[in-house]
Amino acid sequence: MAGIEVVSFDMEGTLIDNSYSNLIWETDIPRLYGEKHGLDMERARAKVLGEYAQVGEDRPEWYDIDYWFKRLGLDDDWRELLRQREDACRVYGEVPRVLESMSGEYTLIVSSNTIREFLEVQLTKLPDVFSKVYSAPSDLKTVKKTDSFYGRICREMGVNPSSMAHVGDSLKFDYEEPRKLGIHSFFLDRQGRSSGEHTVCDLDEFEEKLRFFS
Repeated sequence: MAGIEVVSFDMEGTLIDNSYSNLIWETDIPRLYGEKHGLDMERARAKVLGEYAQVGEDRPEWYDIDYWFKRLGLDDDWRELLRQREDACRVYGEVPRVLESMSGEYTLIVSSNTIREFLEVQLTKLPDVFSKVYSAPSDLKTVKKTDSFYGRICREMGVNPSSMAHVGDSLKFDYEEPRKLGIHSFFLDRQGRSSGEHTVCDLDEFEEKLRFFS
């Protein structure tokens, strides 16, 4: 069996938790909308979440913060908002140590469904070990990490799918889709509700399982 050359990581739910994104989408944007229109937080949040629902997560606009600031008529600088909230990026405990350890053996990349503007902030909280960062909505204008997304990554990285491993917290988009191409994918279940040969509870276990491919 070919050894692993490239190791790919999802971002949110894998390297960091969802606190940063949730704060911006569910608290900050409704707050700014409420301030502009004289609404209390409860009413403003209901209005903004309703707008999100009208667009739906199957459209690329749903992930685009610039689109939402324009649609909601917000005059604030969303780039500054992202920077102001960077302390809300919470890295999972084992992540820095595992990334540093794996960087000496593999080429590390990020393959995420998070928009690049968010990723740029989130990456500042992680060790500088990634050779490439891929965002499905920003780079391919797709709304999910399908097998074509992973295929493009393999081509750009110049590796056979069998020489790449990926880990993330979505059973479909981090495990099933890359696996269609022959990528050695793993489902990360930090709650420990699932089990199996290709399920891991943290990145320590992921790193250990990769040793079987060396």
